[in-house]
Amino acid sequence: MTAVVAIGGNSLIADKQHQRVSDQYEACAETCRHLAPLLMDPHFRLVITHGNGPQVGFILRRSELASKELHAVPLDSCVADTQGAIGFHIQLALLNEFRRLGIKKTAATVVTQCLVDRSDPAFEKPDKPIGSFLSKEEAEHRRALDGWDVVEDGGRGWRRVVASPMPTMILELGAVRSLLDAGFVVVAAGGGGIAVVENAAGEITGAAAVIDKDHASSLLARQLGAELFVVSTAVEKVSLAFGTPHQEDIDRMTVAQARQYVAEGHFKPGSMLPKIQAIIAFLEGGGREAIITDPAHIGVALAGKAGTRIVP
Repeated sequence: MTAVVAIGGNSLIADKQHQRVSDQYEACAETCRHLAPLLMDPHFRLVITHGNGPQVGFILRRSELASKELHAVPLDSCVADTQGAIGFHIQLALLNEFRRLGIKKTAATVVTQCLVDRSDPAFEKPDKPIGSFLSKEEAEHRRALDGWDVVEDGGRGWRRVVASPMPTMILELGAVRSLLDAGFVVVAAGGGGIAVVENAAGEITGAAAVIDKDHASSLLARQLGAELFVVSTAVEKVSLAFGTPHQEDIDRMTVAQARQYVAEGHFKPGSMLPKIQAIIAFLEGGGREAIITDPAHIGVALAGKAGTRIVP
């Protein structure tokens, strides 16, 4: 079985009091303790994807603070930087777990580019906030100097916004497949992949955009022909009427039921909604099953004893 497991931000940063690099590694190592035992099955092939929202924000903030001394870091390079750093944490944590469990496996990270359509409507209406809060004066200065799109964010200040287009192709798909075939655990499409576009001359260039991690993970799973797609998040199960007295946890649902729940507004944008949409796309693209659960329950969820299972 080939599985793609997408680990969310909660797996990388526990809370606001634990954001240092050493804290991030410990959070990553905790998640890897739940993933490594899956590889005791010699027929289980694993690709890991991950979020990177806070880490990109940290790099952008450092760049802003150092702007009088050093050049700015473009967004595509920020995403590439986080793929390398978080990939290193996952590789290191898995290596230690593999040694502890006696598993002869190695993890490898692929710095992954995701092609997006330069005519994607998302580029016309950037709406994904990134970076730190700005004063109105600083926001207007950045708009004039750097061409940023900026918006006022809920009375808290101004922020830069960028497009969040849908991914259309994983450019390093062949490398991921070759590493899987060679027996590696592969870390890929980190942070949704580095958004790139193809210009009129056929050249690939970086884009000032971010790709939703779950949509990129779903695309990667479909293009690999994976049978299983696991989305690791902060909750053990998907719920209807989440956070209300009428909350109802879901053990299993079909694609048709998932579409109905989406239409009824049960899932919030930027939270559970993109996860459900990504899973629908995976299952309609040939996937066999998907699971949503938290890191601690991944193992038992695969055995059908936890999490929410979504099937065609």
